[in-house]
Amino acid sequence: MRTHYSKQVTPDLAGEKVTLCGWAHESRDMGKIKFLILRDREGVIQVLGKKGETKEEMLSAIDSISRESVVKVTGIVKASKMAPGGVEVLPESIEVISEALSPLPLDVTGKVQADLDTRLNMRFMDIRKPEITAIFRIKDKILTAGREYFEKQDDEFIEIHSPKIIASASEGGTELFPIAYFDKEAFLAQSPQLYKQMMMATGFDRVYEVTNYFRAEEHDTFRHLNEVTAFDSEQAFINDENDVMQTVEGLARAMLTCAAGCENEIEIINNYYKRAKIKDKNGQTKKLEINAPKKNFRKITYDEALDLLSAEGKELPWGEDLDTESEKILGRIIREKFKDDIYFITKYPLKIKPFYTMPGKALDDECADDSYSRAFDLEYRGVEVVSGSQRIHDYNLLSRRLEYHNLNPENFKSYLNSFRYGMPPHGGFGLGIDRILMQMFEVNVREVVLFPRDRHRLTP
Repeated sequence: MRTHYSKQVTPDLAGEKVTLCGWAHESRDMGKIKFLILRDREGVIQVLGKKGETKEEMLSAIDSISRESVVKVTGIVKASKMAPGGVEVLPESIEVISEALSPLPLDVTGKVQADLDTRLNMRFMDIRKPEITAIFRIKDKILTAGREYFEKQDDEFIEIHSPKIIASASEGGTELFPIAYFDKEAFLAQSPQLYKQMMMATGFDRVYEVTNYFRAEEHDTFRHLNEVTAFDSEQAFINDENDVMQTVEGLARAMLTCAAGCENEIEIINNYYKRAKIKDKNGQTKKLEINAPKKNFRKITYDEALDLLSAEGKELPWGEDLDTESEKILGRIIREKFKDDIYFITKYPLKIKPFYTMPGKALDDECADDSYSRAFDLEYRGVEVVSGSQRIHDYNLLSRRLEYHNLNPENFKSYLNSFRYGMPPHGGFGLGIDRILMQMFEVNVREVVLFPRDRHRLTP
């Protein structure tokens, strides 16, 4: 229906006829001059009507179009330094394709703010806002950058798609969504963990997928959802967890570098902050800054993290996982002390990690409560965005670890079978796409998910 998007109409096209399609963002009546601002996915463009020069029916159309109606405009391009993008369109025809009801449930121009629940209830309209569109355009680009990173490795990764309906818990625990599956017990997958490990016994060696996690946690926080998206990966024939961490660093670097290069989208978001007079915690106009990593990611051990926290007056008993407050404090310490936004935490206690995590000493028969593990997290601005480890590849040790976690090996029979007939040393990770975007934009995680699912929200 269209010949151009708004952004493609430049002063170089002056005098040419174009056809544009989009939404009636705003209209203004200045007496002898009338403006229609048309918005499409690329931006906005000004349609200009002048009394005495523009056909009367075009002027009447501009007056009568309700905001957010879908319109088609055909006209002549005119260069104008005063217009958005340096151009405007002199209309020859204006067609209302779909009229929007009035009043609107949301103000798409951003002049009138709405609370998050209202925005999520009318998500299709919320996403029409340029600053919200910008978030999801950046999300699309970093997903592409992540896939390209995996595909362009010398020893390339193979993309897989694991099942999301499973017969037993992926990682143990009780946070499972049971579903009706004919006459069998089944659950939504907590993660692709078991299946991507099974792929290590096939000879694929290196796999990844963009996947969904389903976890029936009753959290009601800014950072938790019950359905989340992630890059999940596994690789075989590794020396130790450092090989996996190298892959994590490469992936995160590719994604953050891509995001930092999204200058148009960052400008749109920052312009919105200025218009809406949104302030940061210091009372200054909020500004989005996304920095591409310039150096190797810092690594600190779990014990070093506890020492740093203790020096700040935050005592955490050895063997406990870092809670939200501890992560936030540690993020501030690392940023102030080392100027780093992103860093690894390594050598976690084994007892707080899943059953498949390799003990600190390979094939450690003791699996004692004071043992270390070959697990790591990647933290971004004080929030965990990646969890990974070297995995156990020995069948006997894996069986013992299942029992140690009070899990019945019979429930993991298909998974365990893949370890009976030759399983190479392997490891992997999951990178939370929503989490990294949440930290990137410093927003509630619901803002970076199209249709978020939490304990209260099942629609739209």
